[in-house]
Amino acid sequence: MYAIIETGGKQYRVQEGDVICVEKLKAEAGEVVNFDHVLVLGEGEGAKVGTPYTGDVVEGKVVESGKGKKVVIFKYKAKKDYRKKQGHRQPYTTVEILSVGTAKAPVKEAPKAEEVKAEEVKVSMSMKKDELLAIAKENGIDVDEKATKAAIIEAIENAGK
Repeated sequence: MYAIIETGGKQYRVQEGDVICVEKLKAEAGEVVNFDHVLVLGEGEGAKVGTPYTGDVVEGKVVESGKGKKVVIFKYKAKKDYRKKQGHRQPYTTVEILSVGTAKAPVKEAPKAEEVKAEEVKVSMSMKKDELLAIAKENGIDVDEKATKAAIIEAIENAGK
């Protein structure tokens, strides 16, 4: 059985016993880390695909942390006496996968449309007249469409009190 996990902005296909190098994690060598961003779990017909995550957890043990090979960045402009040499070593963490999909992570579901409460909209002079009229109409406030912006804002504020 395998899983596809997401960590450090990248996706990895892992199985039990695999050793992978991921972007640096805040964990010491020997610590157990849980990857709860599991995109796919299983094989063939029995594969579970998340939307976006399945809710399962992949458990791993940190083997070591270190830096990768040096990459040399050399910038040069001909005939301008411009040369710039830089180096970079990307930090990484090596993780050994202990178990795939054994424990359940708390599934974070998006709030449903009915549960989302309408926040009070702050009205200001920078808003367009059409926006102010729409806010007044949503809140059931009778406002003359030919009124000035200041009058519409005042009517909305008075109705909110």
